[in-house]
Amino acid sequence: MSVQTRHQRTSMRHLSRLTDDRGIFEHASGSHPRFTHGYCTDDNARLLLVAVRGNSHEPESEVLARVATRFLLDALQPDGQMHNRLSFERMWEDQPSAEDCWGRAMWAFGAAVTRSSDTELRNRCYEGFGIGAKANPRDLRSICFAVLGAAEILSVDALHEGAQGIMFHASSVFHALSTGSNEWPWPEKRLSYANALIPDAMVACGHALGDEQLATRGLLLLRWLTELQTVDEHLSIVPVGGLGVGESLGRFDQQPIEVATIAYAAERALGLTGEEYWRSVIELCASWFLGNNDSGFSMIDLDSGGGYDGLEPFGVNLNQGAESTLAMLSTMQINSSTWLV
Repeated sequence: MSVQTRHQRTSMRHLSRLTDDRGIFEHASGSHPRFTHGYCTDDNARLLLVAVRGNSHEPESEVLARVATRFLLDALQPDGQMHNRLSFERMWEDQPSAEDCWGRAMWAFGAAVTRSSDTELRNRCYEGFGIGAKANPRDLRSICFAVLGAAEILSVDALHEGAQGIMFHASSVFHALSTGSNEWPWPEKRLSYANALIPDAMVACGHALGDEQLATRGLLLLRWLTELQTVDEHLSIVPVGGLGVGESLGRFDQQPIEVATIAYAAERALGLTGEEYWRSVIELCASWFLGNNDSGFSMIDLDSGGGYDGLEPFGVNLNQGAESTLAMLSTMQINSSTWLV
């Protein structure tokens, strides 16, 4: 693997271009924000995750973290549910829920508590997580996102009732999932989106609760998922539309968020097991953005600092929205940090 992936430095300048005093805009036309499409909680949660991991040479990190935190707290309701979509005119356009946006916000709150150097921000996110823990999520992925936040909280406050409640609820959900078959051990009939999130949350939950069986199942599923998507020493990602038994990879378009989700999961696996295999997986994720992918194109605009929205058969989607840029940046952060250990 090229040494370049170990030390690839990325800039937050495109995030600053996409972000105003209210939050980060969801979509972009090329490198320019599409203001009329407004904002969403999903992307502001992702922004907070990236910002609190920002390095000292990135002075924008603190400002971006504060903007994202304010957005998430404004979206949070007293019953713990979250709004997701905010118009450019700054009006909420949906009903609060405990769906993916809620789960991502809970993850971001937890990460901010453990990673931010800003005491006020840590305290506000700790309070936000406590309020969010009142919600009752039903969707598997929203539960998984929240588990990652709960794991962060429990690492600094082992008796936090809200975080414990999330973990116990998730454990019962995970143990009730199908074990599949030897050919298809995945707990769902199809791979869909943010797939590595599920084994990542299993590992986090199993570790937090001392459930070795659950943690081991998560690690085995993550390895199966990674090997399924590794072809000729590069990642060939499950495309939009998903993947079922007997279907082939190498289809398009491929989304950066899938790669970032693998990188996050491999980082946890590396930290808990120390197995070098997981470090190599993280390098595969970083190299995917640098052109070691099915089409051979870099997914990074080095001029703008943005990440392209999708990998296509003969090129890339030139739009550089929040989700794709944050997926790229988070993967590069993870790759850099694992080589500092």
